[in-house]
Amino acid sequence: MAPVSARVARVLTALAAAVVTVVASAVPAGAAPGPAQGLLQVGGLQRTYSVHVPPGAVTGLVINLHGAGQTGRDQETFTNYDAVADRYGFLVAYPDGVDMSWADGRGGSVPERQGVDDVGFLSTLITQLTNEYGVSPGRVFVTGMSAGGFMAQRLACDRADLVAAVVSVAGTLGATVPCAPSRPVSVLAVHGDADPVVPFGGGPMVGRGGPSVIVSAPELVNRWRAIDGCPPPVDSPGRSSATGCADGTAVEFVILGGGGHVWPTGFGFDASQAGADFFAAHGR
Repeated sequence: MAPVSARVARVLTALAAAVVTVVASAVPAGAAPGPAQGLLQVGGLQRTYSVHVPPGAVTGLVINLHGAGQTGRDQETFTNYDAVADRYGFLVAYPDGVDMSWADGRGGSVPERQGVDDVGFLSTLITQLTNEYGVSPGRVFVTGMSAGGFMAQRLACDRADLVAAVVSVAGTLGATVPCAPSRPVSVLAVHGDADPVVPFGGGPMVGRGGPSVIVSAPELVNRWRAIDGCPPPVDSPGRSSATGCADGTAVEFVILGGGGHVWPTGFGFDASQAGADFFAAHGR
């Protein structure tokens, strides 16, 4: 009879082979590996995120923030951002908010009431990923939908030293959130004028975390144009563009006529494609 240690070794080898076989059979032949999963300890909390790595050289980093009640994986799926990012060489991170929400300054969310530092989390994540993947400091961008749009705007206000450009979709700023960035930031704001959740005209709203008061979409854009020292905008149907702002920044406003609370792929406008185009043109 073989020694016990030898029998155990053979059993473990067989089990390992079986596990490898099961995992291999779960991944279709020729399929690309899924997004890398990451953990980050910030402020005494273990935070989670996933990262999509483009197939070629990394030319920039996009932090893509989900809306309330969703996850980073949800945001990745319904924006289809990976496919667009691959064409530009963008690394994309999809962080997860505490209680599927963000401490974006409006005061109503669970992470806000718990004192979660999401600006600190996202700043740490940006620093880690730019170092890990060799991303140029002037090629860091943030986008988000709804609560993720509010959080993207707050991050741009608080950490303009890290963020070159921001694209918010169906999100503005809390009425009491200060915005005095350390340097100009390029901004593209996308908002439906019939949004039933985040009102285009600002004022009171009720989100997943409770009530808050927000600035209107036009006021958000006007604030950034003042911050960036922009010349008068050029207006066209559904769009207003101010270019030639301080440090080569731009502030653009896309109004979706009849648009609701959506990440648009209709209305003749794709927010993922337009956002990636904007980022590609507005690094530092």
